[in-house]
Amino acid sequence: MKKLLLAAFCSLMILSSVQAQSYFQDGLSAAFHKERRQALRSLMPANSVAFIFTNPVKNRSNDVDFIYHPNTDFFYLTGFREPNSVLVIFSEMRDFGDFSANEILYVQARDPQAEQWNGKRLGVEGVKELLGFDQVFLNTEFGKNPALDLQSSSKILSFNLGKNQEESSSNASLIAMINDFKSDVQYPEELSEVTMEMYELIRATEVENSANVAQVIGRYQRVHPEVQNDPILQDFVQADSPEKRMALKKQIPDPKLDITTLPKIMDQLREVKSAEEISLLTKAIKISAVGQIEVMKAAAVGMSEREIQGIHEFIYKRYGAEGLGYPSIVGGGNNGCILHYIENDLKSVDQRLLLMDLGAEWRGYTADVTRTIPISGTFNQEEKAIYELVSKAQEAGIALCKAGTDFSEIGHVTRQIINEGLAELGIIKRGERHNYFPHGTSHHLGLDVHDRGGYGKLKEGMVLTVEPGIYIPEGSNCDKKWWGIAVRIEDDILVTAAGPLNLSADAPRTVAAIEEMMRIPSILQNWALPEID
Repeated sequence: MKKLLLAAFCSLMILSSVQAQSYFQDGLSAAFHKERRQALRSLMPANSVAFIFTNPVKNRSNDVDFIYHPNTDFFYLTGFREPNSVLVIFSEMRDFGDFSANEILYVQARDPQAEQWNGKRLGVEGVKELLGFDQVFLNTEFGKNPALDLQSSSKILSFNLGKNQEESSSNASLIAMINDFKSDVQYPEELSEVTMEMYELIRATEVENSANVAQVIGRYQRVHPEVQNDPILQDFVQADSPEKRMALKKQIPDPKLDITTLPKIMDQLREVKSAEEISLLTKAIKISAVGQIEVMKAAAVGMSEREIQGIHEFIYKRYGAEGLGYPSIVGGGNNGCILHYIENDLKSVDQRLLLMDLGAEWRGYTADVTRTIPISGTFNQEEKAIYELVSKAQEAGIALCKAGTDFSEIGHVTRQIINEGLAELGIIKRGERHNYFPHGTSHHLGLDVHDRGGYGKLKEGMVLTVEPGIYIPEGSNCDKKWWGIAVRIEDDILVTAAGPLNLSADAPRTVAAIEEMMRIPSILQNWALPEID
């Protein structure tokens, strides 16, 4: 018995150690992250340095925190998933006396007591061994280390750090590093990407174009309060001569601190996925498709939204997915008309359609798959009409997912088809403005559900969603027979040399395929749990 208990204890300790690892043993390789750092370095301005801080720990309530999720740019460049860390990258190799480096990673220290409660930390040596960094220091060295001697750097790249970090003892080291950084670079109290972009526009403006630039800034003022409240930009717009506008160039703050270039570079790096990334994304998507299939089999009138959500997420966990890419959306009937409905608290789904927008996260990469099914197992006439209109729009959108297509063209074509279809059904008048399709059609997909990337021409290796929808809330200005119908069909599309590849095609998409899948018995049908009062 003692041997059995010891074996069980050892197994538990090994399992806990694996679960608490600060990197994915079967995720992206250290070589991938190293190559990505070099790619970033090659796009940085000469004699520049970039600071990428990871996310703070987020408090859930009282002394309980949310499961930690690193900043995805930080993870993309390091593979490291512990808090209180920062990556420093130099455009060229620099000599620091005792060592030379073009990158430095600062991490939290090993702490046996903390690790007993919250899991293993890699520490300095673990990061060197497993993630392939040569220069790794404790985060307590950040303010003392020569990496913060930035006087010789022409540009200091950073993301916007103007937002307050969550005040918590769990984030003490991160806050200390950010404060050290802000002090060293004289970080302005009020700073925004839009304001900095307007400054750059003014710097690049010749006197003969200053009036046009003033008009552009004026348009930004109407939608961005930070631009409206900036005295330099206010004066530029209100100036009554080109000479006065040009004189304001001298008042623009020192451009050494740059919070606009790094986000643009990361957009460029992350928009096209490598074969390694596509493999992980594909697994996340296929797991999510299986979740949709199993729910189609199990769904029945009277089930709760939360129960249906649970089946999806159980499938994810059954496959070993570490979590969700975003909060699960399961909306029955009129709840499907709420685009980001995450309460999922309807106790009995017995009306019309069930909209399910969920995605598993696999080794950091997230799926984003939506299916809409009739809870009764059969679409009625109105449901079928709306569903097939959305399907027609989606098919046209997917067909456009080829290299060279303008990103905006997908949305334009799908919206055109839906507008025409709604008019033919008598739900709107031809040319009438409406809010039945209130969102965009596509976004990039990767480490974030709305991933980084540009919105110009599509390129091979991009993964994007195509997700048209129609939502007709109760009380809409149309025949009551349409009220409460909500349909979204969302698939994850890889742009390849051979054309679009639907990575989520395993989950049935047509009316006939969905109804056929819903006739297949579910393994959960005979799973009865005891009644609890």
